[in-house]
Amino acid sequence: VHRQVVRKDAEHRDITLDTSVHLYFVEVRKADMHEQKGDLERMVDALDSEWGLTGLACDASVLPDLQQTLRKNNWQVTVAIRNSRKIVAIWPGLKQDAYGIALDIGSTTIAAHLCNLTSGSVVQSGGIMNPQIRFGEDLMSRVSYVMMHPEEGSEGMTRVVREGINELIASITTEAGIEREDVLDISVAGNPIMHHLFLGLNPVELGGAPFALVTNEALNLQARDLGLQVNAGASVYVLPCIAGHVGADSAGVILSEEPHLQDEMMLLVDIGTNAEIVLGNRERLLACSSPTGPAFEGAQISSGQRAAPGAIERVRIDPDTLKSRISVIGSDVWSDDPAFAAATEAFGVNGICGSGIIEVVAEMYLAGVITEDGVIDGSLAEKSDRIIPDDRTWSYVLYEGEQQITVTQNDVRQIQLAKAALYAGVKLLMDKAQVTSVDKIRLAGAFGSHIDSKYAMTLGLIPDCKLENVGSAGNAAGTGARIALLNVKARREIEAVVRSIEKIETAMEPKFQEYFVDAMAFPHKSDDFTELFKVVTRPPAKTALQNSARGGKRRRRSRAAR
Repeated sequence: VHRQVVRKDAEHRDITLDTSVHLYFVEVRKADMHEQKGDLERMVDALDSEWGLTGLACDASVLPDLQQTLRKNNWQVTVAIRNSRKIVAIWPGLKQDAYGIALDIGSTTIAAHLCNLTSGSVVQSGGIMNPQIRFGEDLMSRVSYVMMHPEEGSEGMTRVVREGINELIASITTEAGIEREDVLDISVAGNPIMHHLFLGLNPVELGGAPFALVTNEALNLQARDLGLQVNAGASVYVLPCIAGHVGADSAGVILSEEPHLQDEMMLLVDIGTNAEIVLGNRERLLACSSPTGPAFEGAQISSGQRAAPGAIERVRIDPDTLKSRISVIGSDVWSDDPAFAAATEAFGVNGICGSGIIEVVAEMYLAGVITEDGVIDGSLAEKSDRIIPDDRTWSYVLYEGEQQITVTQNDVRQIQLAKAALYAGVKLLMDKAQVTSVDKIRLAGAFGSHIDSKYAMTLGLIPDCKLENVGSAGNAAGTGARIALLNVKARREIEAVVRSIEKIETAMEPKFQEYFVDAMAFPHKSDDFTELFKVVTRPPAKTALQNSARGGKRRRRSRAAR
């Protein structure tokens, strides 16, 4: 019932079809005692005479079954050829379709899109939780695991991620009703640490300065060398990484959103345990990463959980009564609807997922429950029983049901730390680009796809911008991987773009700490959010000092009463 919801469906996208693998039907001359040529050579001759393909090589995996395949359908076969240079598979008779898979390997989830290489259509999509989570919740904890277990740590995580990918491949091919041997091409996007662990590369050097990659170049590899259970002649294209903590997933986002072709100043943010940020236009692109941590995915939050049925994902708070209403994953009914109990009976209300924690903290700020400095206003306990004492601080009761779900002062702090890290990274890029505003913002990733841009801006997660120019890029890394799968020219394009990107290392920038501190406030200590407050009402300013004084008196009376 409470299975993780992996929200990484394929986005509709017009892609020029120009795949690396094409199918050719040929009739091969039968073996003849008077002609001293092997069966392979006769097949190569047929491809030359019928299709004009010359100088062909043959993958070693084709040879063991070549003769049986040729004779199975009276010497008529379909041949798969990569880049007009290499034979990678053959089938008896006429075969009209071959397939490829676009993989997006995230630290939390892995998504796969099964595509028809002949038509370009997405046949099936699927996703799983990354099985490496048992080694560490976020990227750096997995690097730490490798450091503490040098003998088996890296190999163990490589093994489980490949096993998970093979299970995912088996699942989507079975659901699509095709054979895994029909999969001839795979493209891969992932952050640098996932990239390294998938490829069997030790990620320890990414755990500290200067954050050196084994390689940042695009790679063309054999699927069989990576243990992937598809056609033995299948190849794997791995998109290039940009920098030590800005990976091939960001390259996929760039390929999908095309900031390098825009006149406007565009900001791309892929929000996860490590936010990857790209800023620029056709004249210049800059990129950095920022350590947001797992708070946006429900971790480190007292009632936090992953996106699963029963997780609160939408919140509204009445600024007059401070009462809340919620909706949860698995139901479209809001909690103030009499049908809510029946709609959620199967799974209940269990906690708050990432999009929910964004909305509840933003709504608490807009309703005046928390100050600009992020302090829960204890004086409001006299107005509403939703504000309750919690040791030396206060908490807000979000939902009363079989279990009480609250937002604590520490929860607010965790969101402040995460959003301040992200905003500070954005500010650094804006500084380097010498701009004071952005024209367009695109939020990528499964989490970015399901947060309301108004609430993201209210928190100060992203800079001020016209709200109509802020939108979701969906699973842009997966879309970029799909573009790379279906269009070989796009591979050359992104390789060239990545080489031109200016990389900013936030850990080495002296201004990062200053920007971080200013960004702790809601929405920001000094930056004006003019566009935002055209749409939402700015709450009356409250200082943490005033709140502390009122709250302190309230707590003393409460203790005395007890």
